[in-house]
Amino acid sequence: MENRFVLIDAARHGDRTALERLLAESQPDIRRYAQTQCAGTSDADDAVQETLLLVYQRIGALRTITSFSAWVFAIVRRECSRLWRKMHGQTELPPDDHPAFIDRPELELRADLIAAIHSLPDRYREVIVLRDIQEYSIGEIAVELRLTREAVKSRIHRARLMIREYLED
Repeated sequence: MENRFVLIDAARHGDRTALERLLAESQPDIRRYAQTQCAGTSDADDAVQETLLLVYQRIGALRTITSFSAWVFAIVRRECSRLWRKMHGQTELPPDDHPAFIDRPELELRADLIAAIHSLPDRYREVIVLRDIQEYSIGEIAVELRLTREAVKSRIHRARLMIREYLED
């Protein structure tokens, strides 16, 4: 494991050989995980390719080397989810056992938060799910929903206000 941390750190700092080796070593794990997260084999293959590309492009933004696996698996989950939504033309909430909901310390808060998100109008729910649960960037949401960045920010702000009001009642 120590050797892997050295490899990740070198890749983060621009060592192209280390990055290529890291991607080659990570690909089997990424593929296995994508097969459990995506709807079909072709989606899993697409998610693997997108994940490898995003890791290649964004490895320098990784803050800590110990979070590499979690970061990569989050990318895989997001890609599988994006592919599923694209195929079905909709935005769905993740299941109640999604980590964004599980990590809440109080079960009542968790239930209230889920209900608050479900109560949002579709256009606000989709931006909150993409931003706060699936961790898309503002730019990624804008591209995904074909909106301006300003419209995305506005919808996120309004959705959070609605959630806050719901939770205060």
